[in-house]
Amino acid sequence: MKTAISGLSGCGNTTVSKRVAEALGIRVANYTFRQLSNELGIGFEELHEKSKTDPKYDLMLDKKLIELSGENSVLSSRLAIWLSNADLKVWLHASLKERARRISSRDKAPLEETLEKTKKRDKENSERYKGLYGVNIKKFVEVADLVINTESYDEEGVAELIVEAARNPPKKPNRKAKKFAKKIRQTIDSKLV
Repeated sequence: MKTAISGLSGCGNTTVSKRVAEALGIRVANYTFRQLSNELGIGFEELHEKSKTDPKYDLMLDKKLIELSGENSVLSSRLAIWLSNADLKVWLHASLKERARRISSRDKAPLEETLEKTKKRDKENSERYKGLYGVNIKKFVEVADLVINTESYDEEGVAELIVEAARNPPKKPNRKAKKFAKKIRQTIDSKLV
């Protein structure tokens, strides 16, 4: 059983993915820019800035995610539903304002500043994903089997919905999603040597 969970920053991907994996008795495959920045020995903000002009960082991150994912895993990342040939692909959604509130609370940062940073980061990430892989992150419904508004449920409620869906995955694979996963793998292989 393979489940992919995606959503923009502040939607609860990491927390929910851990709960889902625990409930299903499988592992989480999660690798973030924060982890990559630690491995490379550079700051998160510096890595984010470099990634705007050098695609190798996105390619490195996504290659690692693909390597970590496998059978019996929950893949958690912004692009998980595009990267993976998962049995179930889930998109977590929350408004910009709510996501900024959550991030502000987590990072203990001023809300207005966090709101502006989050808005800017969303735009930059969207442009990078579109340019690198042809992924329009705003069209998540084209590849997601399940979309959950995380403002409507607490973490446990979101996880329960996903666990139920994972136990009864769609019968037919999403062809568009499979096509994206193949294209992304080919892009990574051709550009990251």
